[in-house]
Amino acid sequence: MVSLMIPLATPRLDSDLIAESRARPEAFAALFDRYASMLYRYVSRRLGPEVAEDLVGETFLVAFRRRDRYDLARPDARPWLFGIVSKLVSRHHRDEAARYRALTRSPFDDVAESPAERVEDGVSATAVRPLLAAALARLSKGDRDVLLLIAWADLSYDEVAQSLGIPVGTVRSRLNRARRKVRESLGHTNPLRDEE
Repeated sequence: MVSLMIPLATPRLDSDLIAESRARPEAFAALFDRYASMLYRYVSRRLGPEVAEDLVGETFLVAFRRRDRYDLARPDARPWLFGIVSKLVSRHHRDEAARYRALTRSPFDDVAESPAERVEDGVSATAVRPLLAAALARLSKGDRDVLLLIAWADLSYDEVAQSLGIPVGTVRSRLNRARRKVRESLGHTNPLRDEE
């Protein structure tokens, strides 16, 4: 029996899509399709779903307008997009602080991707959510941005540095400081590992 193997198309690099979009603007839509949900989850966690959709749309509008200035030597546009959205989130710092204060009083999180994740997240995080929200609210903006870009956006140190326009050493020191402060707020324990 002869099997026909159809080669899978390799996904195009973000930088290629951006370069193409300079002549064919509709090519930029592929970046939206690729990253909008990722950015939405990140912003929704920080500011709530009410604001997330607008900020994601604004992020892509800003990115589209600045695509001629994108460094095509960088194949991955995620750090660039998260840098834009982080700047937009910073305009809502009062909203973010209010959201964290509200989360300290609320056992519910409205950013679950599926019913299974909602149950899993609820079981594992309900007890720690108020403490964590309070700890995040007390962090400086710079420390919070670094911590959340690593924890919620899954960016590497280099990508966070690129996103925020800061040196990698600054990312490391801010992350260390943020983790230390969060641990202090949680009583130097990881409540998710306590079996008692």
